[in-house]
Amino acid sequence: MVCPRCQSNQNDDIKFCTSCGANLEAVREALARREPSTKFDWGNTWVADMFMSGQAAELRKLEIERRMGITPEVKRYNEIKAGVIVSSVGVAVTVFLFFLMHAIANQAPSPDADILRSVWLAGLIPFMVGVALIINGAVVSKRIVEAIEREQKRTNTLEEAPATRGLRAADTSEFIPTGMSVTEGTTRHLSNTGQKVEQ
Repeated sequence: MVCPRCQSNQNDDIKFCTSCGANLEAVREALARREPSTKFDWGNTWVADMFMSGQAAELRKLEIERRMGITPEVKRYNEIKAGVIVSSVGVAVTVFLFFLMHAIANQAPSPDADILRSVWLAGLIPFMVGVALIINGAVVSKRIVEAIEREQKRTNTLEEAPATRGLRAADTSEFIPTGMSVTEGTTRHLSNTGQKVEQ
């Protein structure tokens, strides 16, 4: 068997490539499951995902999220929701540890009791993580969403706008009528006066 990653020849009974460590058993399974009528495409397998660059993987992830309807605004709300949940868990852990450790501290010797009574402070860690998620979702992610929306509007505007018109070349033989003239009323007045005089 030829390893799809490093192109080295391998025995058919080994599970992993001896050169690069690729999972040859999974490759064999993928080859066995394919339909004989269609040509096998490595791009549609997990092997392609494994070799995908970071940027390509990120673009693919964004495309999948877009198809699923997960917009940046939805992500922001999910982040705020996660922050509320984590901070609530932090409060619950803090309260639980406070009462539990105080009950244990009453049974422990004096120097150990002081340490046990302060263990409840560990519950503040998830609480602070939750608060940080809420702040990030409410402030930072909101600005990111606004920036993405501005960029999309700008892109849509550029795509929908007609081609910009430039100035035409000057044509001196063309007469361009103007709306009003400074001497228009005077010329009319003079022509009317001339007709009266002739009569």
